[in-house]
Amino acid sequence: MTLELAVILPTYNERGNLRALVDRLAAALGTTAWEAVVVDDNSPDGTADEARAIAAADPRVRVIERIGRRGLASAAIEGMCSTAAPVVAVMDADHQHDPALLPGMLAAITSGDCDLAYASRFCEGASTAAWNRPDRERASGFANALARKVTGVTLSDPMSGYFMMRTSDLRATAPKLSGVGFKILLDILATAETPMKVKEFPLEFAARAEGESKLDRTVVFEFLVGLYDKWLGRIIPTRFALFGTIGALGVIVHMAVLALLLQVAHVPFLAGQTLAAIVAMTFNFVLNNSLTYADKRLKGFAPLLRGWAKFALTCSVGLLANIGVAAFLVRSGVHQYPAALAGIVMAAVWNYALSSRFVWGKY
Repeated sequence: MTLELAVILPTYNERGNLRALVDRLAAALGTTAWEAVVVDDNSPDGTADEARAIAAADPRVRVIERIGRRGLASAAIEGMCSTAAPVVAVMDADHQHDPALLPGMLAAITSGDCDLAYASRFCEGASTAAWNRPDRERASGFANALARKVTGVTLSDPMSGYFMMRTSDLRATAPKLSGVGFKILLDILATAETPMKVKEFPLEFAARAEGESKLDRTVVFEFLVGLYDKWLGRIIPTRFALFGTIGALGVIVHMAVLALLLQVAHVPFLAGQTLAAIVAMTFNFVLNNSLTYADKRLKGFAPLLRGWAKFALTCSVGLLANIGVAAFLVRSGVHQYPAALAGIVMAAVWNYALSSRFVWGKY
């Protein structure tokens, strides 16, 4: 039987949801020749092992376990590019997306009625009542409005994570996709060279069946980072831009702490400068761990302490690079301020390279 549809399921800690979801897919798709591709980001709860156990008894299920990298968008792209099916769908594994919509979406794609079918939480006939998360609804509404403003995509729910398209269209677009953040649909629509004909399907957005949401307090930040990466990431790499921005904030923190110590606590300058540097460096480490390297985030007291020590070491090397470059340029006749700026840039690049490799990377 010729494969007709692949359903991509990006997962992280979804062990308890998989078996019931595969049953729902089978019930919804009936005689359609389908496969489910579970793309798991090395979940600590054993999601990949559970998916392999299901696959051992059901050949329609395949597993891609990703080691050392995370991210919903990049997982969806890898899964979609891995299948031989002519049509591919992406949906969540937490039962918030109703598989019953899949046959209608597939019919719309195969008939040529549209190039992309997606499930909307906010179009006529849709509902989020079962979700019962007004805070998330407001955040989604804000993100959708911003997405429409920035990209020109006029859908009712461009932030939806449930959609379907021809695999050939996805492969043609994939090299240009950023793979950053949570919302791959918006990236696809904004990247496509020719406008795609889109059809909306109203979705009754359900509550999560088991487990906790993958989206933490950084979801809005991730969304903004995704927009930046889409439009400016090829000029200045997104991760480096974040690292540099946090570094600039660290300078402000350093000066504020130093002023407080000197003027309020009357601490001697050398001691104040040292304490301010430690506070600013810790500030930079915490923000970079939470935001810049969110996909490689260090967790637990011991890993965080080791990471902080490594970060302090890389910053000290960056400081030496800063001073060395600036001093060399001044001796070469360059004005002091441009020389100082060049030293700062060199230190930022050096710190970024070392941190990416030795703090949040692997030897």
